[in-house]
Amino acid sequence: MIGYVTLGTNDLDQARTYYDALLGELGAKRLIEMEENGFTLYGVDMTTPSIAITRPDNGEPAQSGNGNMIALQMQERAQVDTFYQKALELGGSDEGAPGVRGDDGAMAFYAAYFRDPEGNKLCAFRLGPP
Repeated sequence: MIGYVTLGTNDLDQARTYYDALLGELGAKRLIEMEENGFTLYGVDMTTPSIAITRPDNGEPAQSGNGNMIALQMQERAQVDTFYQKALELGGSDEGAPGVRGDDGAMAFYAAYFRDPEGNKLCAFRLGPP
């Protein structure tokens, strides 16, 4: 149902560097680049949900939203751990270390939360057993 989500940026070069490296961990790459507003779409291919970064079209500064978050599904818990560490190494900040939220078991929610360098919140998660 979701085609793509968009995050605003005030520093396009920094954001591209961050997301090139971070989303590259998932096999994603730049699929579209529009230099006039900096719109850059990241994904595995054009048929799966993607993440875009861009300078706001209204010319106002980009701001991270309170209550907004992008959650990225991982294939195993170790991938959550690795992705979270990469996010922090690239300049992101911690919003909740990897771990099980709630009960462990068949439907366990294992997640890590972080913010990109501009304050946008993301989550890496694995639903189910390790």
